[in-house]
Amino acid sequence: MPEAASAPAATRAVIGDSEFDRDTAVTRRAPGVYDIDLSAGWTIINAVNGGYLLSVLGRALADALPHPDPFTISAHYLTASQPGPAVIRTDLVRTGRTLSTGQASLFQYDDQGHEVERIRVLASYGDLDALPDDVRTTAKPPAFPPMDQCFGPEDGPAPVSGSSAIADRLMLKLDPSTLGWALGAPSGKGEMRSWFGLADGRDADPLSLLLAVDALPPTAFEIGLKGWVPTVELTVHVRSRPAPGPLRISITTRNLAGGFLEEDAEVWDSTDRLVAQSRQLARARLS
Repeated sequence: MPEAASAPAATRAVIGDSEFDRDTAVTRRAPGVYDIDLSAGWTIINAVNGGYLLSVLGRALADALPHPDPFTISAHYLTASQPGPAVIRTDLVRTGRTLSTGQASLFQYDDQGHEVERIRVLASYGDLDALPDDVRTTAKPPAFPPMDQCFGPEDGPAPVSGSSAIADRLMLKLDPSTLGWALGAPSGKGEMRSWFGLADGRDADPLSLLLAVDALPPTAFEIGLKGWVPTVELTVHVRSRPAPGPLRISITTRNLAGGFLEEDAEVWDSTDRLVAQSRQLARARLS
């Protein structure tokens, strides 16, 4: 197990009573219909973070479906979401003994009062606690320095201009070997690794894993690109309920072509268990 795997000393929030829980809480208006006020606290540049939005939709689906935990969830980001009121509409696609599948869309209103769909997701839910505990894997947790030898957003300049409110809600400590971009000397390798937690100390659960996979600076920065890297599509697989303690996240990009790149993420818990994986397609600004 890695050294120094403890979160900074602070008053710890618990699952169900934290800023993340309050800001992802949805209100059921009618069967399958939920209201939420998207918080400005989870914005980057001028848009709401995609991982936060996925957690919001994931919470609505957890209420709408007969199973509690996201196993796989795929989201298409259609238009940029803004802080403020939104409505989520869910549909049950099918239900079985171990898995149920549903879809959900999040809508907001434009300046003319027209309803605009922001995100559409398709997801399968189950019960993580009912899964067998066998693990047969060739995957290995990422190796990088202990937390006190890594660096957070507070240690350097903002990577992009505009709002970075989300950074105040996260505990990020990035591997120095993936921070060349912050010093004006990107490695070109398309890698990002970091310790991860919520700033108020709340431990991770399946819903916060949906945030974690999209919470690090883009790998595009280490390739040498700058600016916003908006997500086009994001698929997350939740493999296990995470143990208490900080997470480790490793993200890699192997192919940038035509102005688009993929990001493959792995999330490991404090017991060295792979608890979530994701792949997203994102648009990169080339100039």
